Amino acid sequence: MHTVILGAGVAGVTTAWYLAKQGRQVTVIDRQTQAASETSYANAGMIAPGHSYTWASPRAPGILWRSLRDDTQALRLKLNLDPHMWTWLWKFWQNCTAERSRINTSRKLVLCRYSQSQLQALTSELQLEYERLSSGALYMYRDAASLARGTANMKILSDGGMDLRTLNTDEVIAHEPALAAAREHIAGAIYAPTDESGDARMFTRNLAKRCADVGVRFLYDTPIDGINVAGDRIEGIRTPKGVITGDDYVLSLGSYSPIVARPLGYSLPIYPVKGYSVTFPIHKGHIAPTMCGVDENNLVAWARFGDRLRVTATAEFSGYDRTHKPEDFAAMLRVVKQLFPNGANFSEPDYWAGLRPMTPENTPILGASRHRNLFLNTGHGHMGWTMACGTASVVADLMAGRTPAIDITGMTLA
Repeated sequence: MHTVILGAGVAGVTTAWYLAKQGRQVTVIDRQTQAASETSYANAGMIAPGHSYTWASPRAPGILWRSLRDDTQALRLKLNLDPHMWTWLWKFWQNCTAERSRINTSRKLVLCRYSQSQLQALTSELQLEYERLSSGALYMYRDAASLARGTANMKILSDGGMDLRTLNTDEVIAHEPALAAAREHIAGAIYAPTDESGDARMFTRNLAKRCADVGVRFLYDTPIDGINVAGDRIEGIRTPKGVITGDDYVLSLGSYSPIVARPLGYSLPIYPVKGYSVTFPIHKGHIAPTMCGVDENNLVAWARFGDRLRVTATAEFSGYDRTHKPEDFAAMLRVVKQLFPNGANFSEPDYWAGLRPMTPENTPILGASRHRNLFLNTGHGHMGWTMACGTASVVADLMAGRTPAIDITGMTLA
């Protein structure tokens, strides 16, 4: 059995591994020169079941509306004439009720917890290096009112089995001494002791090497020109290097999945949401954080990878534009310098922007399609790193005719 996977991001490469372990011949196609060169390249790095909340909440429409005149909002909408954006926003709005938010968050949590267990097992099995930190995560609040709301909201995750603890200011600093200089800005935090962090790009590229060792073939520098179809079956993938054929196929192209699937008659509810990150070197004498976290009032996340500090922020609806300029990072830089004034060498920023493949529910689309030999593993949103091993395992089980280890209701094309 020969499987062709479209996409060499973290979702595509983990899928390749699990399918190769079944004894399949696997080929992975990607337009970039290396694995993890797009959305997986410089993401937040958090493996965070303790932050599994869906973005579609009763507060989200108001935030998007305010963003039209206030670009400091965490969710930012840039008006354009793209009908696919407006269709997506309509579906997103339908998920912004309290009940839908509860259901989607609960489903997302089950997947994230399962995926973390799969990642930990794979890390142990292969001794993968990706600058992993397993000291937990801090979800920090700057005032008592927002801390109270955060504590109330965490009940849905606690009910789902997450170990979450509310910390006061002194306890926050005891867990993360690097925050001592920002004491006056900290009202407290929710501590998730089992959350982790690590470099998704390093993980993906190291796993790709292990995949190659067991026979997986990677076709880099290979754009997809189209898909050949005969009836209800995929016949091959058209590329500048010729037609790549297999017995079955997995679509794992993130934000570009809807574009590739559209000529086949699919209208995948996935839209790109742009995120920004900046990475700084940590030198001797810097007081850098030792665990990952999020400033919940500003929705700025941080994570440490060895001698680097990564800061991420912003969710911008601006189509497929990946351009950025230094001023786009000004607000997040103010936050990180306030929290960690001597946390890294802030004069050496490495800027990046990427596209999160969001569904209206914030859960991915997995499994069978209307074509008998086409399977989906896409739409992971802002938590692709957290979800990758879990969704790859689920899709591999489905392709082998096995029942997945978790309930994937709400995560299929249906």
